[in-house]
Amino acid sequence: MTFDTLTPPLLADVSRETLQRLSVFADLLQRWNGRINLVSPRDLPQLWNRHIADSLQLLEELPAGTPFTDLGSGGGFPGLILAIANHSPVTLVEADQRKASFLREAARATGTTAHVVALRIEQADLPPARYLTARALAPLPRLLDWSTRFLAADGVCLFLKGRSAADELTEAAAEWHMAISRRQSRTDPDGVILRLSEIRRVRQPDREHGR
Repeated sequence: MTFDTLTPPLLADVSRETLQRLSVFADLLQRWNGRINLVSPRDLPQLWNRHIADSLQLLEELPAGTPFTDLGSGGGFPGLILAIANHSPVTLVEADQRKASFLREAARATGTTAHVVALRIEQADLPPARYLTARALAPLPRLLDWSTRFLAADGVCLFLKGRSAADELTEAAAEWHMAISRRQSRTDPDGVILRLSEIRRVRQPDREHGR
């Protein structure tokens, strides 16, 4: 099991079994990353803090064992990481076929229940989800357009956002009503964790949001 030079505090409360499964994931990602750009090569030395621990921050908002959907899953952040740590079945939506292949192999290797949908978000047809996650995927107005297609009536969106979160919330407020809870990221000084619920459109957008 290999960690960054300083083990992220967020991993302190994770069980040994979960750490082992996350280590299997991390080792697999590093092997695949030479062929597929799952994360930037310069991020590999900080994989545990920059990507894994960052994803684990959403555990506080996601009840253990609860099925959820992750949009734009990429290298597995945050969806597969959360599913590994939370013993939750996850639907991973990732259009890139090579990344989808990695996600399937990573789910198999870590013993995680995951359904990988290798389609563009606009083409996916999924049952309503109580929880939906995404990380660094798109500006919030566009992300809400996508998310509400798959969200249950009482559903919750959990988004990891960057320094533009406040501006994105202001822009989204022109089209969407929602209850907003936000907290500072513990892994990124510019990062914000958004919990959005009671989401409904208040007017039609002035422009199309496409991926």
